[in-house]
Amino acid sequence: MLLPVLLLLGVSLVDSHFKHKGEYIGAPFLQQCFKEAKTIVDDAYKYSREESLKRVRTDVVKPHDALRLMKQPRGDTRSAVRSADYMEQTLRLIRERVQQVHRRALNATDLLSPEDLKELARLTGCEARVRLPECEITPNINKYRTATSICNNLKDPRLGASNTPFTRWLPAEYDDGISQPKGWNRSRTFNNFMLPLVRQVSNNILSTTDAGVVNDGEYTHMVTFFGQWNDHDLSFTPFSPSIRSFSNGVNCDESCEHTEPCTPIPIPPGDPRLPSRPDSCIPAFRSAPVCGTGYSAYNFGGEPNKREQINALTAFLDLGQVYGSEEKLALYLRNLSSDAGLMRVNTEFRDNGRELLPFHPMLVQMCATRRRITNDTNAQEVPCFIAGDSRVDENIALTSIHTLFVREHNRLARELKRLNSHWDSETLYQEARKIMGAYTQTFVFRDYLPHIVGDDAMRRQLGRYPGYNPNVNPSIANVFATAAYRFAHLAIQPVLSRLDANNSENPRFRSVPLYEAFFTPWRVVFEGGIDPLLRGLIIRPAKLNTQDHMMVNAIRERLFQFVQHLALDLGSLNMQRSRDHGIPGYNAWRRFCGLSQPQNQAQLGQVLGNNNLARRLLQLYGTADNIDVWLGGVAEPFVRGGRVGPLFACLIATQFQRIRQGDRLWHEKPGVFTPSQRAALRSASMSRIICDNTGITSVPMDAYRIVSNSNRLVQCSSIPRLNLAAWRDRPAESGERNMQNGQGEKMDVRDMNGIDPQGLQHPQEPPKLAKEIL
Repeated sequence: MLLPVLLLLGVSLVDSHFKHKGEYIGAPFLQQCFKEAKTIVDDAYKYSREESLKRVRTDVVKPHDALRLMKQPRGDTRSAVRSADYMEQTLRLIRERVQQVHRRALNATDLLSPEDLKELARLTGCEARVRLPECEITPNINKYRTATSICNNLKDPRLGASNTPFTRWLPAEYDDGISQPKGWNRSRTFNNFMLPLVRQVSNNILSTTDAGVVNDGEYTHMVTFFGQWNDHDLSFTPFSPSIRSFSNGVNCDESCEHTEPCTPIPIPPGDPRLPSRPDSCIPAFRSAPVCGTGYSAYNFGGEPNKREQINALTAFLDLGQVYGSEEKLALYLRNLSSDAGLMRVNTEFRDNGRELLPFHPMLVQMCATRRRITNDTNAQEVPCFIAGDSRVDENIALTSIHTLFVREHNRLARELKRLNSHWDSETLYQEARKIMGAYTQTFVFRDYLPHIVGDDAMRRQLGRYPGYNPNVNPSIANVFATAAYRFAHLAIQPVLSRLDANNSENPRFRSVPLYEAFFTPWRVVFEGGIDPLLRGLIIRPAKLNTQDHMMVNAIRERLFQFVQHLALDLGSLNMQRSRDHGIPGYNAWRRFCGLSQPQNQAQLGQVLGNNNLARRLLQLYGTADNIDVWLGGVAEPFVRGGRVGPLFACLIATQFQRIRQGDRLWHEKPGVFTPSQRAALRSASMSRIICDNTGITSVPMDAYRIVSNSNRLVQCSSIPRLNLAAWRDRPAESGERNMQNGQGEKMDVRDMNGIDPQGLQHPQEPPKLAKEIL
C-alpha cells in the first residue's frame, strides 16, 4: 500500500546508501513543494512589508516595530534570507507530507538524492550564496577592499565577507539538537533544570534605578558609544522579514505562540511593569537562518547541520558602517555627481555650515517623533538618516559619530584632491576610504581595547602585529556578536549630555534622557547639531557597571519607548537572542577560555566575588552551567585595567586577534601602506578628527579618558594633524604604480558594480537604486 501512495505523491523509490532500502524524492514532487514554499514565503514577506509600512507611515509605531524594522535585512542580505526561507519551507513541506505517509519522524534530506539537493539549492537561490567569485579579475584586489570583503582571503574568498554565517567556537545547543531555541519547549530541562524566563532574570538580577548610577572614574561616555559604533562595523544579525508564521499564519505581534519566526518573550507573574496576564508576552522575532541549515539532521557533506545565523556585515575593521557592506549600498552612499570622491550628504540642512548625513529615501515615519516628544503639533518632522549601517538613527550619540566620520572622509578626499589633482573620483574615494580604515584599526587596538580587555589580554593576544596568516578565520563568532560584545549595555548612562563651548550644560538644548534620544534625527537637525553631543561624549563619564547597579531603566524598561507605548527590555532581548542562536551556557565558555567552572554557590561566589549574587543566580538557574553567557559575563568583576571580567576579556581579545591576523589588507601589513604613510597614520586620533570636523576648539588629549592631570583639556592646535604629504603622487609615478597593480586602465565604476552611476541622480525623486538596497 505504501508504494502507490508515495507514487501518487510523486515520490520515487531508489536504492539507498543506508543500511536498509531507503526512499528518495523525485524532481516533480520536489519542484511542487518548492513552488508552494515560494508562495508561502513571498506572501508572508509581502504582507509583512505592507503592514510594516502602514504602521510607520502612521502614528502607531510600537517599540517592537521599531526594533524589527531596524533589524530588517536589506539589499543582498534580504535575497540571502529569502533564499534560506525558501529552502527551509520547502524542506518543511517535504517532511510533513512524507511523514503523513510514513507515520513517523523523518529528516527531509534523508529522502533527497544528491542531484535533488543540488536542484533544490539552485531553485531556492542558495547555490549562489556559496559560489566562489573569480578574484583574479576583480579590479584593484591587492590595493583596495571590496565593499563586501569578498576576496580578502584569496584562498577562501568568502571568509569574513558580508552575508556569510557567523562562525562557531563551540557547537550550538538547540532544544531539538538542530534548530529550536533553548527554552522553546518549556518542559525541557538542561542539566536537570529548566531555564528561567529571561524577563524574570532581568527583573531579579539587572534591575536598578537611574538614581543609583555610579560614574566611571577613568573613562568617558565616548568609550561606551565608540564600542557600539565599532560593533556596528562587525556584526548585524537580521531578523526574519516576516511578522507572521510560515506554517500557520499566526501574526507574531498578536500571539504568544512559539511558531517560526516568532520567539515571544513571556512575561512572568507579578512583573513590576508589564501586564502579566496568562500567555502575555513581549513580541520578538528569530534571527534569520543561513541557507540550508537547521531543518534536517545532516547537511550535504554528511556533517551535523544545526541552524546558523547570517552576519550581514564584513568581519573586518573597514568602517562598513560608513561605506556599506554591499556594493549597491556603497555606491548609493557616494556623491557620484562630483569628481572629488565624496560621500553623499544632506541637501536640505546643514549643521552650522557643516555637512549632515543624507536622509533615507523611503519617507517613513519611524523617526517622526518630534511632535510627540515636544507636544508641538506644528513642529517640522524629518526622515531618518541613511548610512552604511541601518542602525544609524538608533540614538543621537551614535548618529553624531556617524556624521563625524562621513565629514572626515569628505575632508580627506578634498585634501587628497588638492594634493593630487590628477586623481580621478574613484581613486580619491578609495584612498580616503583606505585611510579611514586605518583610523578605525588604530583607534580600536591602540585606544579602545586596552581600556576594555585589560593589561594581560593586551600583552598575551593583542600586542605587536604578528603579520597576516591566510589560515586564520577572521569571521565573527556567534558568541562574540550575541553576548560578549554586548557588555557595554551596562556602561550606558541614562542621559546623553549636551554641553556648550564651556563644557557646561547647554542652556538652549539641554541634556536628553536616553529614552527620548531613540530615532530622533530631528534633534541633530534642529537642536544644535552634533557639537554639543560630542562634547558630552568626551567630557562626561561612562556609567560604571557594578554588580548591584547593572542596567539603567532607559534601556531595561524604556527601550524604544514612544510616549505611551509598551517599551522593550534590552537585557531580556540579549538573553533571548543567545537562546535563539543556541549559544552554550556560562561554564562551557569558561572552559573554552581555560577558566574554572564553578559547580556550587561557594565556587560561583568566589568567581564573582559576591556570594549574594551567586545565590540569586543559582536560585534562578539551578546550576552555573545554565547561566546565559551574556549575563554571566557581565556579572564578573573587572580584570586589571579593563571593563569586563576574565570570560569576556578572553572572548573579545580572541575575536580581535583573529580579525587582525586574518585580514590580508590590515594597515600594518607591509605593502598595504608605504612606510612613510604608516608613520603618518600613527598620529591619527579621535580628538583630532573632532577638531577637524566640528566647531569644537578644545578637547582632551585622549577622547576616551576622563579629563585629568594626565589627560589635559587642550586647544585643538595642540593635537597633531595627519600629514598627508606621504600620499603626494606625481602623475608619472601614479601611472607606473597603476600598471604594477594591474590598473592599466581607468577603473569603470559601472563595470565593477553593474550599475550606471548616471542613473542614480534624480533630484526630484528617490534615487533609482533605493528600491534595490532598501
